[in-house]
Amino acid sequence: MRKPRLTDWLFLALAMVIGVVATFVALRPTPGPAHSAHQAVVSAGLVPAAHSDGLSEAESGYRFEQIVTPSERGPDRPVIFRIIGSGGRPVTRFLDNQTKQMHFFAVRDDMNVFQHVHPTLVGDTWHTTLALTDGGAYRMFAEFVPVDTKDARHPVVLGAPFSVPGDTTFVPVPAPAAETVTATGYMVARADGTAPITALRPQVLRFAIRGPDGAPVKAVDPHLGANGHLTGFHTMLLSATHLHPVQPLGTRLANGELTFHSLFSERGEYRLFLEFSHGGRVHTASVTVAVA
Repeated sequence: MRKPRLTDWLFLALAMVIGVVATFVALRPTPGPAHSAHQAVVSAGLVPAAHSDGLSEAESGYRFEQIVTPSERGPDRPVIFRIIGSGGRPVTRFLDNQTKQMHFFAVRDDMNVFQHVHPTLVGDTWHTTLALTDGGAYRMFAEFVPVDTKDARHPVVLGAPFSVPGDTTFVPVPAPAAETVTATGYMVARADGTAPITALRPQVLRFAIRGPDGAPVKAVDPHLGANGHLTGFHTMLLSATHLHPVQPLGTRLANGELTFHSLFSERGEYRLFLEFSHGGRVHTASVTVAVA
């Protein structure tokens, strides 16, 4: 029997490598539902547009710089911040997004506190106040559209956590519901009831509005240059989702319905905050939806 030569050892080593690779491929886990859904969307040519979700203080070359952050409860807690650009300098000019250069939100982690305000630019800093009458863990979001954007429909959203000390009245996030009532007595019902929304798929959400008298609202007043404003927040991740009105400003509402384009990137429950103007004031409706 001859002694193994160098080529014999090389062929043996190659066979072992091929065997290991084949075993790895055979035992590799099957892609999960989220990955499969994403692949299906890509294969269909419906690649979701990049969506900024406010889970980071820095994104797309911009950074959220906190200067004054609320540290106690009160009706007018000051907030001061800068938006720093890629060159390390404050950015003070953005495109108008629903009539405002800057939209600013604050939500508590139980979604029971929601604030939507519009900061004022003073020099190179943005100033606003928040009404924080209860303690707890919060997250703030700055939403803006850069002047050099390639897609004005998808703003940059930067976020940062903050906390307010003191006793907190925790309120569990309500389960998905077909309808809700605003603090001002308006009934808002989702046309699809509690049906889950499909993640990574563009869809239209419809909300029927009835006044305190029970009659469908035939028309709403302009609010931020549109028929309404709708923002969603993931109840676990606290990520933000911006939704766009479908109907042109001034369109009369069929059956009292407002409609919005939506694209949710994550599965789970979202708390939606719908703002609309009617009867000389702005009303806010909040409803939980499930995304599967």
